[in-house]
Amino acid sequence: MDFVNKDSIVRKIWGNSDTVLFIFAGASAEFALNKAVDWLYFTGRLPADPLDRLFSTVVYSQQIIFSGEGEALRAIDKITAIHKGVEQARGASIPDWAYRDVLFMLIDYSIRAYELLYNKLSTNEKAEIFDVFYRVGHRMGINGLPQDYAQWLTMRHYHLLKNFQQSHFTTDLFAQYKKHLGTPRYLILKQVQQLVIPSKIKTLLGQKPVLWLKPFIFGYKLTRLFRIERVFKNALLPSAYKVQVQQLDMAL
Repeated sequence: MDFVNKDSIVRKIWGNSDTVLFIFAGASAEFALNKAVDWLYFTGRLPADPLDRLFSTVVYSQQIIFSGEGEALRAIDKITAIHKGVEQARGASIPDWAYRDVLFMLIDYSIRAYELLYNKLSTNEKAEIFDVFYRVGHRMGINGLPQDYAQWLTMRHYHLLKNFQQSHFTTDLFAQYKKHLGTPRYLILKQVQQLVIPSKIKTLLGQKPVLWLKPFIFGYKLTRLFRIERVFKNALLPSAYKVQVQQLDMAL
């Protein structure tokens, strides 16, 4: 038995490097604004190498989504144990709302990235995405999870209003993105973020849309049509990560 059905929209989204990269472009913006971002700085891994942290997170996510029930649950338990170790080292507990924020973010950007690059999802497909990450959160023992997609919509809106702010961590994390990506790729990252992040996050970042956003996506879709999208994706990330990008594409 698989943790996620083989014909699930979740596998289609997370088995495609296009959508995965757009998901984490949005996530990189949210992480920088979350009021609990200091937890990500405690271990030092995120600011030291945000791209490595991105790919390690993808590996865990795909391991859960593309594994059998038992292996997926073991992967979730490993994630839980890692977080508990960080809590013990710091002598404090990560707030439940911060755990929920991460799950909510993965649900939201799964939907936003797919709809941006492909087509609109049905309510049932969105509920299916919610259900997968709800089961992850439930296994982790996260309190206060919404019980269905409709309740998630309400809670997501509330979390966006309450749990995000500009801070010195925001400035530092974006500086690290620029350092590790280089200026041209960093500018592309910021444009992709503008396409996928919610309006509240845009307001907090103070980023103004630029005219080439929509043509950028149109061009990206054309590269897929002519099957040269790998060349385009390689231009978005440093050469050291080309292999990792290729490995994001799962055989569905």
